[in-house]
Amino acid sequence: MSTQVAKESEIKRNWFIVDLEGKVLGRAAAEIARVLSGKRKAIYTPSVDTGDFVVVINADKIKLTGNKLADKMYYHHTGFPGGIRSINAEKLLGKKPEELIKKAVKGMLPKNPLGRKMAKKLKVYSGSEHPHSAQQPKELVF
Repeated sequence: MSTQVAKESEIKRNWFIVDLEGKVLGRAAAEIARVLSGKRKAIYTPSVDTGDFVVVINADKIKLTGNKLADKMYYHHTGFPGGIRSINAEKLLGKKPEELIKKAVKGMLPKNPLGRKMAKKLKVYSGSEHPHSAQQPKELVF
């Protein structure tokens, strides 16, 4: 018995839409990461991107449990000496809610070129409008 490896020609990519209104950030991000990596499919292969596209709407209405809004910090470095910058989750949610979702999902994907390719299939919008209606995304319920 041999292991089957998914070929690029066999992969069928679907589009899903997720409404994050009232959802908890970590639980939603984990499920979105599973769809992006293709782990929900029978054809899943770890070394091949078999995942689907995910459109996230209402990113500004996500919930964080406990004191994470005030206590959770996000860091980045400008590249200059002393250039470390930080922002807490509450300010990031008010300023760029899309970035909060992207960081959470990207942290749950592989840290390699394949993970970066998977992350490009995530489309996040803060309102309920999105430009992907032509792809006819299906509702993703979790």
